[in-house]
Amino acid sequence: MIKLLIVEDDANLRNALIKALSKSQYNCTGASSLEEALEAIHQESYDVVLLDLKLPDAEGVQVIKKVKESSDAKIIVITGYGDVRTAVESIKAGAYDFIQKPFNLDILEADIKRAVKEKFTEEENFALKELIKKGIDYTLETKNPQFAKVLSLCEKYAKTDTNILLIGETGTGKEVLARYIHEISHRKEKPFLAVECTCIPHELFESELFGHEKGAFTGASQRKKGLIEIAKGGTLFLDEVGDLPAHIQPKLLRFIETKKFRRLGSVKEEFADVRIISATNKDLKALCEKGQFREDLYYRLSVLEIKLLPLRERKEDIPILVNFFLNKWNKKISAKAMEKLKTYPWKGNIRELKNLVERACILAEEEYIDNYLFASYEKNESIEEELFGDMPDLELLEARYTAYLLKVLKDVDQVAKVLRCSKRTVYRKLKVLKDRKFNYEG
Repeated sequence: MIKLLIVEDDANLRNALIKALSKSQYNCTGASSLEEALEAIHQESYDVVLLDLKLPDAEGVQVIKKVKESSDAKIIVITGYGDVRTAVESIKAGAYDFIQKPFNLDILEADIKRAVKEKFTEEENFALKELIKKGIDYTLETKNPQFAKVLSLCEKYAKTDTNILLIGETGTGKEVLARYIHEISHRKEKPFLAVECTCIPHELFESELFGHEKGAFTGASQRKKGLIEIAKGGTLFLDEVGDLPAHIQPKLLRFIETKKFRRLGSVKEEFADVRIISATNKDLKALCEKGQFREDLYYRLSVLEIKLLPLRERKEDIPILVNFFLNKWNKKISAKAMEKLKTYPWKGNIRELKNLVERACILAEEEYIDNYLFASYEKNESIEEELFGDMPDLELLEARYTAYLLKVLKDVDQVAKVLRCSKRTVYRKLKVLKDRKFNYEG
C-alpha cells in the first residue's frame, strides 16, 4: 500500500485529507509540525509527503530541504501562501510539484499517482543498476509479455513483507529475481542472504540457519550468529527449498509463524524480522503428498507464488541476453548466428546460454564469435563424457584443447579445423602447453 505523510498544521484540513485519501486506499499518517514530520520519517518510510510550507516550527523552502535530507519520498508542496517565485524555489529545493490552496481533490490525487509512478520507476531503474554493479549475471529486460507480467508481480509483491515462492527450472534466474525483489523493497538497505539448501550438510544446517552458543557441540569454541540473525531486517533467500532437511522444516515453520528462534544450545528466544523468498525446481505439492515436505510449511512459504518461464518459452529475449553477455567481452554476433541461437532448446535455460556465449568469447580472437558458438556442442558426446567426465567449464575447455592438440599435433591445419580457430590460435596454444611442460611425444 502507498504510504503518505500529510504535514499540515491546520488540524481540520489535515484530518479531511487523511479521511479522503484513505478511501483511495492510501496509508495516511498526519503531522502538525516539522518536528513531528521528521520523527514520523525516522520511524517509517513514505512514498509521498504532502507538505505545507508554513509550519509552527519552520517555514519556506527550508522545510523542503529538511524533509529531503531525511527521506527519499516525493514531496508535493501544498500551501496557501504561494506565488510563482515560491513555486520555482520549491521545485529547485527538491519538491516534485507545487499546489496552491484551495485545491481540487481529484487534481491532488492525480498528482500523487504521477509522483508514486515516477518514484517506483526510479527505484526499479536504480535496482537494476545495482544488480549489475553487484555482478548479477542476467538482465531483466524483456520483450516477452508473460515475463513482463512476472516482473510486474515482483514489483507488486516487493511492497509487501509476505513470503514468496519462486518456481522454475534450473537456470531460469530465480536468485536474480529474488535479489530484484529485495532491491525494490523497503528492505533494500538491509542484507540479502542466499542459502543453497543442497550445499549445507544436514548435520550443520541448524547451526548455519539459527546459529549456536559457545560449547553447544564439539568444536563450538565461540558463539556464532546464524544466517537468519545476520539477515535481520532484510531478506533470506532459500534456494532449492525442496531439499530442506526434514528436521529443519518444523523449526523453520515456527520461525516463520513467530519471527522467533533459538540459537543451538540456548534457551533464550531471539527475534528477527526477516522476509523469506524461496525457490524450487521441484513440485513441492507432490513432495507434500509423499510426506517428504511439510504441507503447513509449504503453505507458509508459498503465500505468493511466481512461476518463471523457461528460456525456450521467451525466445524473443535471447538477443537481449546475448548482447548483455557480449558487452562484458566487447564481442559481437551476426544476425544469422543469433537466429540459430533462437532455434536451440536451451535445456539449461539462461545459465546454459551464458556459458555458451562466454566460452565462445574466450575462444574467439576476432570481433565476431559466430564460429565458436556451437563448437563444443557438435562433437561425439560419448567420447567427451569418457574423456572429460564432470569437469568444470574452464577445466573442460583446457582439456579439450590438450586432447585435440595431442591427437593431431603434426597437422596444424587439422587442429585448426577441429577447433574451428585460426592457425595462429593453435600456435599460441601450443606455446602455452609447452610452457606448462606438456609432453608432446607419442
